[in-house]
Amino acid sequence: MIKVKRVYEPRDPDDGSRFLVERLWPRGIKKEDLQMEAWLKDVAPSDGLRRWFGHDPAKWREFQRRYFAELKMKDASRLIRAAARHGNVTLLYSARDEEHNNALALKAYLEKQREVPRSSKRGR
Repeated sequence: MIKVKRVYEPRDPDDGSRFLVERLWPRGIKKEDLQMEAWLKDVAPSDGLRRWFGHDPAKWREFQRRYFAELKMKDASRLIRAAARHGNVTLLYSARDEEHNNALALKAYLEKQREVPRSSKRGR
């Protein structure tokens, strides 16, 4: 199961493996205080895309489309997928908007990737 959570919320035993999926370090958090497996800057949207989006809900669909295209170009989400095979994963984000943020978009992308049937070695 993949969950999302703001970095400012306390750790929960049900979080499983925790990954920070932001390009910038969250304000007011000391690195030693944020309990996580890794900071995955490369999974976060590019700086240009992040600035263009600006957490504007009107740009949400287009942001997701562009972000998914970026994710396809790199396999930075490999570590998250590997952890999800062994238990819960929590994607940590710092945005105030709990409905329009890159962690939610990344979760949707990862879940969509799991739905795509793998082609068999025979026939394709």
